[in-house]
Amino acid sequence: MTHPLILEPQKNADACVIWLHGLGADRYDFMPVAEALQEVLLTTRFVMPQAPTRPVTINGGYAMPSWYDIKAMSPARAIDEEQLQESAEQVIELIKAEQAKGVALSRIILAGFSQGGAVVLHTAYIKWQEALGGVLALSTYAPTFAQERELSACQQRTPALCLHGVYDPVVLPAMGRTAFEHLQHWGVNAEWKEYPMEHAVLPEEISDIGEWLIKRLR
Repeated sequence: MTHPLILEPQKNADACVIWLHGLGADRYDFMPVAEALQEVLLTTRFVMPQAPTRPVTINGGYAMPSWYDIKAMSPARAIDEEQLQESAEQVIELIKAEQAKGVALSRIILAGFSQGGAVVLHTAYIKWQEALGGVLALSTYAPTFAQERELSACQQRTPALCLHGVYDPVVLPAMGRTAFEHLQHWGVNAEWKEYPMEHAVLPEEISDIGEWLIKRLR
């Protein structure tokens, strides 16, 4: 992972959103969204890491920014779990870096779109053992979630907002809904929101994200 894009807030930072882009995108993908959110989140730093460029099997082995290789699309995503673990460890290093700067865990949010969302869900509810400020899961899925799993009391305290397009042909709504239902089953304070879109982001969705973040970071 190369150096992340870091957007400092207008005032001294006491909160942070770590935001992961999707497959084939880059760290600048959500910069306009972060800049818009910082207009109301005056003390929130946005950290946007860049995935390494590597071959992706489902795209004919073409190299592109990817948090992990996707080997097959159906019946469920077949992924390189070792690469997913590596990406999660890199997110954990970013969390620890924010802690070292004095940001409390309760004010650190993990956000991710599509493949980036899969990484933050895995990080927050599988790898990381302490409560975070929350998780934003945009148009994503959770390839490492399993119904029989149990979360620690700390993991359960990390709330989640799951957002998905009802016409998404890339990550089917049912895949996102399954991840959300796992979180509910595990006792997580999780919310689900749908939008009339495909694999994308809408202004209405960003507005909802802003309201959710304001409740937790202002």
